[in-house]
Amino acid sequence: MAKVNIKPLADRVLVEAAAAEETTSGGIIIPDTAKEKPQKGSVVAVGKGKPDEPITVKVGDNVLYGKYAGTEITIDGKDYLIMRESDIFAII
Repeated sequence: MAKVNIKPLADRVLVEAAAAEETTSGGIIIPDTAKEKPQKGSVVAVGKGKPDEPITVKVGDNVLYGKYAGTEITIDGKDYLIMRESDIFAII
């Protein structure tokens, strides 16, 4: 997990998505066009939360989130997702 120089605001969380599966369980290689968007990743940075809603995830947590959650951004050539904490389903 890389250290980033960005601080999300309020209840937003910066997540580094896990790599998409390269092969199936049977050993078939999946081409880039058919890979599914990952729905899990690692929390890289968190905001301070809202006054009435403190942030419950912390940097380093592995999380599950919705398939279309967050906004994709690139920082220093690396892709991340920035999303509201409410878009995170669970800590794994």
